[in-house]
Amino acid sequence: MVQVLDGKALAAQLRADIGTRVAGLVAAGHPAPGLAVVLVGEDPASQVYVGSKVRQTAEVGMRSIEHRLAADVAERHLLDLVERLNADQTVDGILVQLPLPAGIDSTRVIEAIDPAKDVDGFHPVNVGRLSSGLPALVPCTPRGCVMLAKRARTDLAGLHAVIVGRSNIVGKPMAQLLLQEHCTVTIAHSRSRDLPGLCRQADLLVAAIGRPEMLGDAHVREGAIVIDVGINRLPTADGRSRLVGDVDYARVAERCEAITPVPGGVGPMTIACLLDNTLTAYSRRRGIPA
Repeated sequence: MVQVLDGKALAAQLRADIGTRVAGLVAAGHPAPGLAVVLVGEDPASQVYVGSKVRQTAEVGMRSIEHRLAADVAERHLLDLVERLNADQTVDGILVQLPLPAGIDSTRVIEAIDPAKDVDGFHPVNVGRLSSGLPALVPCTPRGCVMLAKRARTDLAGLHAVIVGRSNIVGKPMAQLLLQEHCTVTIAHSRSRDLPGLCRQADLLVAAIGRPEMLGDAHVREGAIVIDVGINRLPTADGRSRLVGDVDYARVAERCEAITPVPGGVGPMTIACLLDNTLTAYSRRRGIPA
């Protein structure tokens, strides 16, 4: 029987552990970790996501510092805010919500964040440290994916992992993390030849291509572990919408050893790993065992 990898339950366990560690730090006389979240503009999805981050930050006992800026804010003003947050010793983690409005250079903003406070793990210093196998703040979604995969197989060593998608946010860091787990890693993408054939080689298939239900039974071999990163909204007959992944769950689930659902799979793990990264940044910056 297929194992459904419950990201909601695993994220709740991780948040509970973080809350316990934060409470212990505060009881020992240390300040609570502080996470600054910057939202530029009024993108509805970003607003919902930031709201969840702010709420869960407070629930684990951390300080939440929220900055909301207008969509037409000057890039220089945003960079000045990042500089102030870098210098603020009460701020342990900085997250600038992406995507940013047109006219703002996301790369320049990411590079302006202090790597020691880069809890998204997107700064080139953290990217380089991850690829070199050095301690780094790791992008949250790939880290959550690995944790979910390990619910199916505690030891991933020797598995052939195929990652569909090569983004800086998921695909590339996912490959680095799975190499550290001693997997054999293939990165496939929209221009790969014979994508179904490549995917069928996977013991562990990670779908992060951003196309609703693109991967079906022709892409998944019997007994594979499938981690679906995609979150896509499709219209329904009643005029509403439903969330689906990049994998056609109904067609492939019974073929799998384990699979993540959408929603309730990878999504909840992203914020939980963000909070854990904040606690890691806090402990490293302050020299306090977390």
